Amino acid sequence: MSTETEPATTTASTQPPGAPAAANPAAGAAGQFHFDPDSYLELVLAEVPGYARLQDEVGAAAATTRGPVTRVLDLGAGTGETSRRVLAAHPGASLVALDESEPMLAAARRALPADAELVVGRLEDPLPAGPFDLVVSALAVHHLHAAGKADLFRRVADVLRPGGRFVLADVVVPEEPVDVVTRVCADHDRPSSLLDQLSWLVDVGFAATVRWRERDLAVVTADRH
Repeated sequence: MSTETEPATTTASTQPPGAPAAANPAAGAAGQFHFDPDSYLELVLAEVPGYARLQDEVGAAAATTRGPVTRVLDLGAGTGETSRRVLAAHPGASLVALDESEPMLAAARRALPADAELVVGRLEDPLPAGPFDLVVSALAVHHLHAAGKADLFRRVADVLRPGGRFVLADVVVPEEPVDVVTRVCADHDRPSSLLDQLSWLVDVGFAATVRWRERDLAVVTADRH
């Protein structure tokens, strides 16, 4: 495990990686699959060995923002695991949680505050209107192609207030093949290298820092200029 603290200077649905399709996949133009919310946590713990630590690191990264956090956006919120950790750090904040799966958001509703706004939508769709003080995403962005990731980062910057923070936690393509420990599926998992994602964040005006990295998982903080 290695942790980097220097900002990047390069210029260059919360579906668990490698998870099989559910018995009743939701048909649609994008070919997305939906999972049983009741078994989702068990599934993701099996597929992502470092999941608990990753979520802890997201919560810690969300807790150290510059300025007050009154409005939070969670992209690929799933059953609300990430949102709960973020709201524990910012208990007075309002939450907008986006996920493409209605059943997952229904499960999140039971775990999140009654005033949380739950939005059914894809990462490729226009984001909920800002400004937000904090945007988080855990194990969702790796489903996008490279161009889709870069475009999402641009749109996240657009909805963040100046000085706001984006916390990205995801599976990445590691530098060493021996560090591939999270099973991925070529049909719907498209992880990118950490350096590429840092570059795309910098290109759209973020100061990006690797907060935590272990094997093929990483948590990045990206602060908007």
